[in-house]
Parts: sequence; structure tokens; C-alpha cells
Amino acid sequence: MDPDETLALFDHEMREGARPEGPGTRVERAGAVVRRTGGPEDWNGVVWTAPDLSPDRARAEIVAQVEHYTALGIGAFEWKLYAHDVPEGLGDLLLAAGFEPEPPEALMVAAVADLSVSVELPEGVRLRAVTDEAGVELMVRAHEAAFGTDGSRLRHQTLAALEGAPGTFAAVVATAGDEPVSSARMEMCPGTSFAGLWGGGTAAPWRGRGIYRALIAHRARLAAGLGYRFLQVDATDLSAPILRRLGFTTLSTTTPYVYRTAP
Repeated sequence: MDPDETLALFDHEMREGARPEGPGTRVERAGAVVRRTGGPEDWNGVVWTAPDLSPDRARAEIVAQVEHYTALGIGAFEWKLYAHDVPEGLGDLLLAAGFEPEPPEALMVAAVADLSVSVELPEGVRLRAVTDEAGVELMVRAHEAAFGTDGSRLRHQTLAALEGAPGTFAAVVATAGDEPVSSARMEMCPGTSFAGLWGGGTAAPWRGRGIYRALIAHRARLAAGLGYRFLQVDATDLSAPILRRLGFTTLSTTTPYVYRTAP
């Protein structure tokens, strides 16, 4: 895998060529940006900016996106800024416009053919595919236990994906008996080279036992069967070292800049 070529392909297919994330969402090329727009419980934000964006044009685009999402009554939206985006200092322009940065994440990619697809779980733990409302509830419980955050938005987005976006979404829960201890998702983009890995997290008492690695292998197996060339992850500092050992390469970093349109 050539990192520069793979990053250029990712920018073209997954950012400039972004697809709607589910029913009720849309993707628009608006001026020099590509944005996703949905309802209040959907992910809303800018995913791509033109490679020749000037500082003056960037200021105008920032104002335009704030006006767009505010007019729709969206409480908050995100400008997903990558380290290689231009102009230099775009993050400062977003700060000046009232955006707030969240912790940066590493954009990590691996060739599916180079990843292990051997799923090895601790004794007593099994994987359950999320295919119905009961599975979604287990996934939400696992997510809340792993991250300590409310899973309402995850519940909404997962149910919408299962109901209206077949072939673009897969999710799995690891359970110990009846207790969900870990979960993960994979978002597929038919016609592209990439499948995205999201939400991998394990409840604290179960960390360090290989469940996270098993969920990567499980999704790599799914991606291989569907013909995807690459897996992509926005990795936190906690997961990046594990992913690096599994064969992922850091191509860039991405920082979510969040604008809250309402208190």
C-alpha cells in the first residue's frame, strides 16, 4: 500500500465522493465544500474542502455552512478538518468563527488482504450480528459501558441503517453470557475501495483480552468477502497502537471542529 496514493484515493472516494449515511440524509456539493445533511439525530457536517481553497474563500464557506445548518434548526454540526487540508490555518479560521475543536484522531488505513481474519475470542465470549431491534439495544448497552456516553444517537442511526440502507452497514456485539461487553460497526460504501470501522470499544473489565482485535478480524473477513480493498479507521490514542500492530498505517490526522447553533 502506497500511503500517498491511498490518501489521495480516500480523499476522492470517501470525502469528495461522499455518500448519504442513511435514509433521510443527503450529500451536497456546495461551493468549495461537500457536506452531509440530515435530521438532528444524524451526523451533520463538512467532509471535504477543495484543494485550492484560499483563506478568503474559506471564510466565506464557513459563514455559508453556519447559515445552512442554523436555518435547518440543526443544533450542532461538524467541520471534519484533516491535517493535509488547505488553506494552512483553516483550523484557526474555524476557531475564530466559533467552532470548538475536539481531540484529534489518526486516519489509519490497512489493505484488507494484509489483515488477519482469524477471530480468536476469550472463553465464554461470543459474537452476535446486529440484525434487529434487540441486537441494537445490546450494541447500545455495550457502547455506553465502553465509552460512558449516551447511546441515543447510535440507536437512532443504527435502526435507520438496518431499516433503510441494506448492504451499507454491519454491526456486531460481543457478549459474555447475556452481558454485552463490546461492540463495533462497519460502514460500507458500494462502488468504492473502502469500508469504515467505527465504534469499536470494550467495557473496562474485559479490556486486554483480545476482544478488540477479534472485532477487527471479524470485520476484515466481512470486508474481504464483499470485495473491499481497504479498511479505514479514525483512531483515538487508545486504539491507534493496537491498530498499528495489526497492520494499519497512519495517513493523516483528523480533528472534528464542532459548531453549536443553539445553546
